[in-house]
Amino acid sequence: MDDNVKTPGKKSWMRWLWGNMQGHRVMYVIAILMTVVYNIMQLIVPYFSGEIVSLFQEAARTGTPLSEKLDEFILNLVLMVGLTLVRITIVYFTCMAYEYVSQHTLYKLRNFLFDKIEHQDMNFYNEYRTGDLMTRLTGDLDAVRHNVAWVIKSVVDSFALFVATAIYFFIMDWLLALCILSITPLLFLVILKFKHASAEKHRILRDKLSGLNTDAQENISGNRVVKAFAREEYEKEKFNRSNTSYAEANMDTQRTWLKYFPVIETFANLLPVILLLAGGLFIINGRIGIPEYVSFSMLIWAVANPMRQLGNIMNEFQRFAAASKKVMEIYNSQAGIVSKPDAVKHPDRFKGLIEFDHVSFGYEGGSVPVLRDINLKIEPGQTVAIIGETGCGKTSLIHMIPRFYDPENGIVKIDGIDVKDYELTDLRHNIGLATQDVLLYSDTIEGNIAYGDSSLSQDEVVKYAKYSAAQEFIDKMPEGYDTIVGERGVGLSGGQKQRISLARALAIKPSILILDDTTSAVDMETEKHIRDSLSELDFNCTKIIIAQRISTTKYCDKIFVMGGGRIIEEGTHKELCAKGGYYANLVSLQTGLELRSITG
Repeated sequence: MDDNVKTPGKKSWMRWLWGNMQGHRVMYVIAILMTVVYNIMQLIVPYFSGEIVSLFQEAARTGTPLSEKLDEFILNLVLMVGLTLVRITIVYFTCMAYEYVSQHTLYKLRNFLFDKIEHQDMNFYNEYRTGDLMTRLTGDLDAVRHNVAWVIKSVVDSFALFVATAIYFFIMDWLLALCILSITPLLFLVILKFKHASAEKHRILRDKLSGLNTDAQENISGNRVVKAFAREEYEKEKFNRSNTSYAEANMDTQRTWLKYFPVIETFANLLPVILLLAGGLFIINGRIGIPEYVSFSMLIWAVANPMRQLGNIMNEFQRFAAASKKVMEIYNSQAGIVSKPDAVKHPDRFKGLIEFDHVSFGYEGGSVPVLRDINLKIEPGQTVAIIGETGCGKTSLIHMIPRFYDPENGIVKIDGIDVKDYELTDLRHNIGLATQDVLLYSDTIEGNIAYGDSSLSQDEVVKYAKYSAAQEFIDKMPEGYDTIVGERGVGLSGGQKQRISLARALAIKPSILILDDTTSAVDMETEKHIRDSLSELDFNCTKIIIAQRISTTKYCDKIFVMGGGRIIEEGTHKELCAKGGYYANLVSLQTGLELRSITG
């Protein structure tokens, strides 16, 4: 995690943003100061234009040939052009500085946010949808960058230009300045009202965008299911509804801005009218001269433009505020499952002794406990099976071991130590996990197998592929181990993906290997090969297998049968068959099905 990125906690968004500019704050402050300077320098052209007009007036009044004032005329012209070029140079480097700081801040924030997401627990992923997280990593963070690069700059631009011009106006003629600026308080009231009207709409807009991205992500990820059920039209209609909802929210937000825009524009356009009326009257009365009027006229835009810009700035600011709240929500979230400050360091392998001591567990928001007073013990090196009807808590049980979830009551121990007392990284490095629902990355087969240990040699990768019975089909692939598999393993059968997943779990040489229905999609011959390989591993390993096939469980050292979140039976295959309970009935059912299939 980047030490230069600051977690916001309960800070305001401005303090949080400032904290995350660490390393670039000096450059940003200089850029703001230079923004003030080059906006003050906007007065150069009107000032020197007034001076040049004065030279002409003086020459006409005194009858002096203009050639006698040529040096003064040229000096004013050179200063006007030269200082304008200086101002343009300052503008260029200032804009580069804003962009540099914003891009580096975005880079650090995105890395930090991704790091934060990576270290969240399972409850976090249950709460936030993938599309929502993607939106926060992309669109919402870009809105934060836009605030650093443009919104804050525009605020400084408008404020500095407005104040510098107002002061210059007052220096030239305070009464005309008051006449011109008299409508600005009304404008600020309109802007304030617009701010309150648009805040909630921008929040809704970000939510709609998040929903739209979620629908798109889920549809693309689940493309096989869509095609299998011929639901393309349904999904198009579903996406269209989300897209329509987002478009309507966008239009509603823009309508709010368009409601106030004519009022703001009207106030801005009143300024030249006021100047024409009041200025003309003051010239007639002799209060101001033509040079002063020319300066006022050339700078009237410097008051009108900031007034126009305020509306756009406030609109962008509300967009940023809505996005920053979503980003800061992730930053403020804290994982419930983390390593203790005094966690036990265990870089060496575990022996593999696993104990559940009166463990109970229920998911957040669930009304029914998933696990109820579980007590079991697995000796080092044993191969045990966990079996039971769907929804009885088998997967929840094994998720307690690597601390995907913590029990509400009771203790889960490895080698006699509560898993909560281990350093989380050390704990999970010792556990290999392969599940029925396999996720393979868009990488080579070799890259997927070596995912847990990128230092594996080609020979080691092949060895673990042989253990999992994957070697044969990999050799038949177009480029062997260098074959690229698609997202989520597209291009491979279910059994092939399961075997690569098993090879990946074995490749880290785990002290504890957990197989969650990993061989459900392979044939009996392949299952036997895998079973034989697991019994001949070249490293010590405690194996926990969740399975429904008796062909898998009957060779295990011990079998635990779960029902209703409890252990209802335990023993060897022979012992459980003799008891005549759930397991015996399952054996009878599966054996009967197999006999009928053979004889039929």
